[in-house]
Amino acid sequence: MVTQDFEKRTRQLIDSLKGICASYGLGNDGNEFKIITQVFLYKFLNDKFAFEAKKIRPDLVQGESWEQAIANLGADDLEMLQLQMGPDTARLKPEHFIAHLFSRQNAPDFAKLFDDTLRDIAITNNDIFAVKTDGGAKVTLFDRVSEYITDTAKRDAFCRAVINKLVEFSFERIFTQKYDFYAALFEYLIKDYNKDSGGKYAEYYTPHAVAKIMAAILVPEEVRGKVSNVSCYDPSAGSGTLLMNLAHAIGEQRCAIYSQDISQKSSSLLRLNLILNNLVHSIPNVIQGNTMLHPYHRDGKALKKFDYIVSNPPFKMDFSDFRNELDAKEHQERFFAGVPNIPKQAVDKMAIYQLFLQHIIHSLKPGGKAAVVVPTGFITASGIDRKIREHLVDNKMLAGVVSMPSNIFATTGTNVSILFIDDANKQGVVLLDASNLGTKVKDGKNQKTLLSEEEEGRIIATFNGKEAVEDFSVVVNYDEIAAKNYSLSAGQYFDVKIEYVDLTPEQFAAKMQGFGDNLDKLFKESVELEQEIRKQLARFRYE
Repeated sequence: MVTQDFEKRTRQLIDSLKGICASYGLGNDGNEFKIITQVFLYKFLNDKFAFEAKKIRPDLVQGESWEQAIANLGADDLEMLQLQMGPDTARLKPEHFIAHLFSRQNAPDFAKLFDDTLRDIAITNNDIFAVKTDGGAKVTLFDRVSEYITDTAKRDAFCRAVINKLVEFSFERIFTQKYDFYAALFEYLIKDYNKDSGGKYAEYYTPHAVAKIMAAILVPEEVRGKVSNVSCYDPSAGSGTLLMNLAHAIGEQRCAIYSQDISQKSSSLLRLNLILNNLVHSIPNVIQGNTMLHPYHRDGKALKKFDYIVSNPPFKMDFSDFRNELDAKEHQERFFAGVPNIPKQAVDKMAIYQLFLQHIIHSLKPGGKAAVVVPTGFITASGIDRKIREHLVDNKMLAGVVSMPSNIFATTGTNVSILFIDDANKQGVVLLDASNLGTKVKDGKNQKTLLSEEEEGRIIATFNGKEAVEDFSVVVNYDEIAAKNYSLSAGQYFDVKIEYVDLTPEQFAAKMQGFGDNLDKLFKESVELEQEIRKQLARFRYE
């Protein structure tokens, strides 16, 4: 009950921050999400510092305020306190605290003080919290927030409104909560900022049902707590839903996250997600850049290989401006099945998911596992799609496919399937057709299909148990797949059923008599119908 109440209050904080932005002309503005996420993060880091400081030095809570107690510490004591904190806690100085800004809110040029404070926090913690680009530049934690207000005369008032809202609230009581709590908060925080904009590398928000199924099949219950020191990668990470689910299944301290995404916005959201979910140690591995053209993560000169890979890549987009560069010799081993040609028309429909899929296969460690969202057409299509399927089957590195219901993504009408790759699986491939599951609901102007927890559990249990269920799942071997033109469609392997029933001679005779009587009846009716038609025709001619 306490957790539910706190979640409600946190949502109210987020709503009130959005209300402040709207009051200053930033409602639905392209920069609103930068302000909301950065202010939220500033508050979170401030309270996390307080939480850790009080654990290390309980005496800090005995005075009027913990902020003043820390401000009274000598330089050596403050440095020792910071050293004792975990690496996922920002290093803050007394002048960084929200209480300090609150006490200075009537100072001239308060907006500058506010911005300078956030920038100093970012610079002080650059080695921990900065995201790198594929060119090596660092994207710091905070911008100069007030500068998004174009009317300079209103900036002080805007920052005062923000600081007054932050001082009323504390995160301290929820730092012991688990992943699901933060996942719900994160989703609410970014719900207005992570929708398919329809642009280049459009950002698809992966539904929790899809993310949960992927993680539960990659890391089944029986191995949870036993997997450790593994690498997890997403080459099109977005805001990190898939990586967070995977890390939660493995254990946040048992894995290292690696990612790349061309979108600066997505990389910033992923960084926030990592901070909320106790994965700060992985922020240096978050890269903003073009994965296809400039894959960043390497071991020496070779591309880095990973234990687990998850991805919901963009399906189609125009990449004609760098397509020919991908055809160069240096990329041929990675894109073993080929690079899509540039069509004369519908250039925006170039199948970029084919490149991501080949990149993922190439980036997998021996014995590694991957789960990738693909358009369902992939599982039967010819050309590059078939070559990729041939590679997976001929090299015996396929776990199976789950074909999802239509509209599982509210933002795209494309039917999707989840392709599960497992380099250690040498027999028994599961093909599962879940297309008839789910309940259809309206999501704004779009229709969306929701899976119940029971349906999610049925998919996971059937796949992990390698169960064959009538008209739902089938377990096949690699030779059978090759014989079926490398099709991964479950329906092509379902048996055609012929029902056999034992009958006595008397029952057989009665059945045959029934068939005979029925045929006589049908014949008589057809004769009567023909006679009636003839009468009608004769009458028509007479008239």
